[in-house]
Amino acid sequence: MYAVILAGGGGTRLWPLSTPEKPKPFLPLLGDRSLLQATVDRLAGHHELPIQLADVTVVTDRRYANLVAEQLPGVSVIVEPSGRNTAAAVALATIAIDRDPDEVMLVLPADQRIVDGASERRVLNVAAGLAAGAFEVESPLVTLGVRAMRPVTDYGYLIPDPDRRSVVDGTPTAALQAFEEKPHHERAVELLATPGVTWNAGIFAWRRAGIRAALERYTALITALEPLRGSEGLMATAYDRLKPISIDHAVMEGAARDRRVVMASMDVGWSDLGSWTALLADIGATGTGRVIQPDQLAEAGPDDLVVERVDRRLTVSEGPRGILASTPVALLSGAAADRQRVESLVRRISDWEETS
Repeated sequence: MYAVILAGGGGTRLWPLSTPEKPKPFLPLLGDRSLLQATVDRLAGHHELPIQLADVTVVTDRRYANLVAEQLPGVSVIVEPSGRNTAAAVALATIAIDRDPDEVMLVLPADQRIVDGASERRVLNVAAGLAAGAFEVESPLVTLGVRAMRPVTDYGYLIPDPDRRSVVDGTPTAALQAFEEKPHHERAVELLATPGVTWNAGIFAWRRAGIRAALERYTALITALEPLRGSEGLMATAYDRLKPISIDHAVMEGAARDRRVVMASMDVGWSDLGSWTALLADIGATGTGRVIQPDQLAEAGPDDLVVERVDRRLTVSEGPRGILASTPVALLSGAAADRQRVESLVRRISDWEETS
């Protein structure tokens, strides 16, 4: 078993904390370690999962290769010429990591919050077992879901086959009936009431041979990239031609329709930290947040906070005030009562920027 961690993305919904030079995975949003470091910390060297540091590879855009090397010295790195979303990253990892075709590859994002790491590792171990064969599917693609808490429209949903379900070592598992990506609110309410439905966590387990076969069946990525593995220039040219697409859209949706996907559910204190609103909740602060784009007018009320960069340094201020800036600004509505928590977060990021 080995693990591939996908570390990229612009983190635009967390501007101005996140920047194009240092996006979300590389920031210490929830503690002294970056989200990427915390992901590796959870995976490697624990008895629940046979993964060591030598079994971990990070796939990242070439812009961030040095950041990965600084934060995770000794960890293998696969450098993409440019970011082309998760399908290309998975395909490149499948090509570049020379492991046994029947060995299980775990694939995880670098930028999620998981509170219960031990439970996550136990579920990953179950998922690895499923990847060898489950529900009469040979070498299925296994996807992990997390308990849906509310009818969110920003997440994808995993819908299990009600007639093909079981519990393995305490983990609910099922053959996947369908992916449903970002439903409208009324449909999300319906899904929330459906037994076994989970949010898609974007975490996968599959045999190397299994994901390679799926990539060959549903995409042209292996054909496009594998012959160019030894040429940096040709690989960069090929990447420039790729349409950015997620592994969910490129492979998993079609594989689910073909009944080639199995799901496992976990309840581990998960968050994708995909917005200021999610981040506020995770640091124990109230309120909702959004990013105000450059030259966009906005108004902060007396209960709001504004996070912005002044002379490149992060600052926090309270309303009421108008907002019109030349760089992205975060407007945190209703967060003024928890200014101390927000300032602690901002100070941690600022201190890290000064020393990194």
